[in-house]
Amino acid sequence: MSIEDALVMILAGGEGKRLYPLTKDRAKPAVPFGGRYRIIDFVINNFINSGFYKLKVLTQYKSDSLNKHITRGWALSPFLNQYVDLAPAQMRTGNDWYRGTADAIYQNIFHITDEDPRYVCIFGGDHIYKMDVSQMLDYHKEKKADLSISAIPIPIEEASEFGIMEVDDDWKLINFVEKPKTPPKSIPGKPGMCLASMGNYIFDKEILLTALEKDYNIPNSNHDFGKNVIPMLLNEGKNIYVYNFSDNSFAGMSDSERGYWRDVGSIDAYWQANMDLLMYTPELNLYSKEWPLRTFNYNYPPAKFVWEEGDRVGMATNSMVSEGCIISGGGLSHCILSPKVRINSYSSVQDSILMENVEVGRYSQIKKAIIDKNVIIPPHTRIGFDRVEDEKRGFHVSAGGVTVVPKGAIL
Repeated sequence: MSIEDALVMILAGGEGKRLYPLTKDRAKPAVPFGGRYRIIDFVINNFINSGFYKLKVLTQYKSDSLNKHITRGWALSPFLNQYVDLAPAQMRTGNDWYRGTADAIYQNIFHITDEDPRYVCIFGGDHIYKMDVSQMLDYHKEKKADLSISAIPIPIEEASEFGIMEVDDDWKLINFVEKPKTPPKSIPGKPGMCLASMGNYIFDKEILLTALEKDYNIPNSNHDFGKNVIPMLLNEGKNIYVYNFSDNSFAGMSDSERGYWRDVGSIDAYWQANMDLLMYTPELNLYSKEWPLRTFNYNYPPAKFVWEEGDRVGMATNSMVSEGCIISGGGLSHCILSPKVRINSYSSVQDSILMENVEVGRYSQIKKAIIDKNVIIPPHTRIGFDRVEDEKRGFHVSAGGVTVVPKGAIL
């Protein structure tokens, strides 16, 4: 069912510094995930599956690959007034690029006034999760809220990494603190847990427009929703309610998927979230028919596994292999392969993520690595076994020991 009175604005201009070098040539929402998806696909699928068909994707930082992905993969029906439109930074309000999340919306305020919705959904484009957003909108309407914020319960000891909210017994917001050093109050009835903002908001249109105008005219503002706009609205006594993401459900949801949300902002978190997909019963199910995960479809042939001669065996265990891949006499264990990867004979790859068009030469050994696209690995190469050696070769090695070979690297 189409939700006609809501406009969606997805913030997808993030630089993603902690994901470098995966973000060296692309915005964080454009980073591949799960073999054949991009991070941005998850929030777009959430809205489409929830019945929202008017989406604006706000881009800025190194957006070329993101632009191509949205244009080629997310063509809705303009005949039915359905769209996923790109909204690149245009400096409509001055000579500045987006100075914060609120400023990004303010610089695109004409999209809101032109469409004239009753509600504006402002969501980030760089997290991995499933969510029926229509349930949050119903909550917003039921509470007669001026602003609703989705939140996820987390242990109090993790509070310093997030924007933390305190609520009363009716889940009305009474305090909002960005990354507090001292533990905040617990969630009512849940000692030891606090509410972290997911950076997803539903505004009544008029409240949003007024708040953006006020914030724009405050010289020392960071023009950020969490740091500036939400505290301002709270001080003004606006009705701000917090939506508990753990209460959200969606078609085909398994017990393990309830409350699943991952911030894949660091190399280690990104690697782990990908590896989690390989569990027998993963917390995030990519195979649900009831909640389909769409993306751009490649016209590549099926994956092929060839050779079975002695120790020359093309084989993959506990792995996800995308279309167009050829496993030619090499072995995979606990890996995720994007399209058009070739694994040559006698090579061994384990606990790794290989992106599009990677070729692994004969007798090579790769362990706990991320190989970005268009990398040709010569025969007899070892990656991921010696941190010092990997760093000497110019590779990034994360705190958790994940070696990243950047896009197009020449080995």
